[in-house]
Amino acid sequence: MNTAPSMARQTDAVVIGAGFAGLYMLHRLRKLGLNTQVFEAGDGVGGTWYWNCYPGARCDVESMQYSYSFDEQLQQEWKWTERYPAQAEILSYINHVADRFDLRRDIQLETRVTSADLDENTGRWTVRTDKGEEINCRFLISAAGCLSAARVPEVAGLADFKGKWYHTGTWPHEKIDFTGQRVGVIGTGSSGIQAIPVIARQASELVVFQRTPNFSIPAWNRPLPQEEQDAWKANYVEHRERARNTRSGILYQYSLRATADVDEAERQAEYERRWQRGGANFTHAFNDIFINRVSNDQAAQFVRNKISSIVRDPKTAALLAPSDHAIGTKRICVDSDYYATFNRPNVKLHDLRAAPIETIVPEGIRTASDTYALDSIVFATGYDAVTGSIDRIEIRGRAGVALKDKWSHGPKTYLGIMTAGYPNLFFITGPGSPSVLTNVIVAIEQHVDWISRCIAHMQASGQTIAEPRQTAEDEWVKHVNEVADQTLFPTTKSWYMGANIPGKPRVFLPYVGGFGNYTVICEDVIKAGYRGFAFSGQPQPA
Repeated sequence: MNTAPSMARQTDAVVIGAGFAGLYMLHRLRKLGLNTQVFEAGDGVGGTWYWNCYPGARCDVESMQYSYSFDEQLQQEWKWTERYPAQAEILSYINHVADRFDLRRDIQLETRVTSADLDENTGRWTVRTDKGEEINCRFLISAAGCLSAARVPEVAGLADFKGKWYHTGTWPHEKIDFTGQRVGVIGTGSSGIQAIPVIARQASELVVFQRTPNFSIPAWNRPLPQEEQDAWKANYVEHRERARNTRSGILYQYSLRATADVDEAERQAEYERRWQRGGANFTHAFNDIFINRVSNDQAAQFVRNKISSIVRDPKTAALLAPSDHAIGTKRICVDSDYYATFNRPNVKLHDLRAAPIETIVPEGIRTASDTYALDSIVFATGYDAVTGSIDRIEIRGRAGVALKDKWSHGPKTYLGIMTAGYPNLFFITGPGSPSVLTNVIVAIEQHVDWISRCIAHMQASGQTIAEPRQTAEDEWVKHVNEVADQTLFPTTKSWYMGANIPGKPRVFLPYVGGFGNYTVICEDVIKAGYRGFAFSGQPQPA
């Protein structure tokens, strides 16, 4: 491949993205003595939580667990205000971390990485940005995030719309006031379910365009008393260790009982208890919900019954109740007053399956059955998840092979951390790792720590190149698929499967074998002398 021009800036490592993953990766690389340059497309740090500032944006993992654990003083000093943190509070936390560890001086904002080429003679990468810069580095690390490539569907007429339109994943940072407006929201995934109740309280009219209904569990969000935080912090180390050994990296109540182990009355009582507790822990009411369709159907029916008890109009309730997929096999949503919002007189639900959008007209949206006059349109249409942020960068490895071409039939990695043919290219929460099925900060810390240990191993042994062996990658991809096939996940058309992106291969993207099991595998790889990886020493360039 192309040798880096002499004018290219030299550094040890380039990190793509300055969200939770990029900040912690920078912190660890500094401790290894590596000069590091971080590039961030936004004009502030925060990654997903910088861009996702739409109305109602909130984390679905509780505050006390959705934070870094690598620094004890940091986790003791920060104070949260709510059970589930809102976007603004999470962004404040991220900025606090950036300042506390003096990370900003190595972060270049408003800069997007466009390409990266491997020089096989030196084992180094030439990275190019949209500012015309070239940076030559030894290690290239993607911290671009699993949910950062926002997807606006191709809808005819959008350019002709006279009003304003927005995407929840690239929301403006100035306050948007929908008071008195006629608003259309397209999409009822997690971001739509969070935004719709807030927009409904402002808009004079709100039309929700739904293609696929999703299951949502109430958050029952509330202020977080100081004494509750103090009690948690007193045992933070123990809590963190226990969380890392769970299937999702979250201290949930994981049932040891199968659905059939209890009678109907106890089953309903358990569902009700989980519903009243709130949050995604509902899907762990019994240990076979993700693998047994009969058990899953019973949990799903409980939620459908709740929907029909909340939504007064039977037709609307029926449209909001999912019937085409197993509960939890699409991302389970957590909401505040979502279903009750459809009882408001200013809110209407439009079924896109019955009457699809034909075109956007200057005055609004025309479907097969109606034309809706709108002042604003909100696309809550999600992301090109897990691989989208990587695919939009032109990455070429050995023999000039583009990573997009290698992954044309689905991503292939070893442990979700590296891919054969692309030495010293690391992914944080990449495809084939637990990533989006976990408390992502726990997954990020585990990956960053593993990558740091790998680089430290290279430093200690005088090696400059690390790359997974093709056989190890093939075995891992096979294992990821086999584990997924033991669950109900592949039965559903979801963004976990890439089904929301036209032409994207239908492959289950994350590793569903459980975060605790995954970390054991990663540790075993290290104990076996980095089994499945090849290391080599290359002369450093002049």
